[in-house]
Amino acid sequence: MLSSAAREALDELVARDDPTILGLVLSGSAARGMATERSDVDVYVVRDDDVERVTSHSATIDEIYCSVADLERVDRHGTGGWHFRWSFAYAQVFRDVTGGRITEAVRRQATVDDDEQRWVLIDQDRLDGYVNFAYRALKNRRDGRLLEARLDAAESVSWLLHVMFTLAGRLRPYNKYLPWELRTHPLAVPEWSAAAFLPELERMLAGDPDAIRRTFAVVDREVRVWDAAHDTTACGDDLDSWGDELALFSAGN
Repeated sequence: MLSSAAREALDELVARDDPTILGLVLSGSAARGMATERSDVDVYVVRDDDVERVTSHSATIDEIYCSVADLERVDRHGTGGWHFRWSFAYAQVFRDVTGGRITEAVRRQATVDDDEQRWVLIDQDRLDGYVNFAYRALKNRRDGRLLEARLDAAESVSWLLHVMFTLAGRLRPYNKYLPWELRTHPLAVPEWSAAAFLPELERMLAGDPDAIRRTFAVVDREVRVWDAAHDTTACGDDLDSWGDELALFSAGN
């Protein structure tokens, strides 16, 4: 729960009589019901289109000044300020005097459309990168390099999470929010529910080869489902290009 000081700072901003404020968007822990007494408040303060993007920091509230144009510019994964986009996932729009432009822009920032899905999975190599590190983890495990196997397994997780959430048309959450998002906004894939995936994630981080193989099997299945739904073979072709090396993902290898 927010401290009384943080709550007062938020209430003051919401009530502020400033006609230049076109919108207020609450982000961070406070927007997602995860705030504690130590949490400050993160609020995007939206003004006209010539405002410089700056952040005003205090112990209780960060006011992030931006323009409507800033919000409506969606930087593709891996470009520009794309890493800020998840901050708009599950954000709360407190004010929007633009006829809905701010509300729609917030929604779009947190959405990965069909075109961007392919961009992330194939053009940005997130699928191939995941397979590469998972393969290296299994190879190191097979050869008795246990520390190296754990390191590569850990490296694979970042790429894996991008694949999982991209397939769902969503952005990968910041690590702090991963368990929360899986519990409160579950993915449709049963193996990626919070109850199933979080323990499996722990096992992968420990370099467990069986967990790595089980997860790869789910990814293999789900990217081919995505292919079929989008009338393409791009993801399946990407996996198949590994050829005989994929045998390492089979039990007993």
